[in-house]
Amino acid sequence: MYRFFVQPQINGHDQSVYGYEVLLRKRQKDTWTLPNNFSEISMDEQATLLEETADTLKTSLTNKVIAFNLNRDQIDNPFTIGTMVALKKRINPAALTIELTEAPTLDEIQKYSLLLHQYDMKLVLDDVGTGSNTYDNIKDLLPYVDQIKFAMQNLRMSGQANQIPEQLAFWTEIAQQYRLEMVLEGVETPQDQKLAAKYGIQINQGYLYGKPTIPHEGNS
Repeated sequence: MYRFFVQPQINGHDQSVYGYEVLLRKRQKDTWTLPNNFSEISMDEQATLLEETADTLKTSLTNKVIAFNLNRDQIDNPFTIGTMVALKKRINPAALTIELTEAPTLDEIQKYSLLLHQYDMKLVLDDVGTGSNTYDNIKDLLPYVDQIKFAMQNLRMSGQANQIPEQLAFWTEIAQQYRLEMVLEGVETPQDQKLAAKYGIQINQGYLYGKPTIPHEGNS
């Protein structure tokens, strides 16, 4: 059994809920865990679960964003774009944002950008600044996306937390240069919140605002 958990994304300006990232979980015995492979459940099944989640959260009425992740296998699947377009039509006027967890090729980002924007979906590059998502590797992709997402927890887990302020300064400058929104993930303390405010980052996500939970009407 699968379902989406949701984690709120918060508008740092007024602390209101901007939207929710949906996170796939699998039921095993008496607990919910991360799937071993996110492609083990088909895109059609995930789209159905996402539609149910949007309906539960009533995002078409509240104007809150739902952010949905696509990994490399899903990006490569030629049917993924069609599934996302069909889903967006079903949940209209709810806002749907697609987060690419792995950097695509230039041809792929151009295709996704052209087709998803036609249906009023935003495109996000996740985990900028960590792993292979260095500026040199993704700079040619930036004109085609709407947001970049910086995950502070990635640097913390790799023992590089001291680099967070410098990295934030760099990526906020890049976001301004390319006219992109920036999402800050891993906001866990009031100090992290102040750091986001210092760099003018408006969309914040992390345990300070709530852990991923099963969605219910009136999530906030």
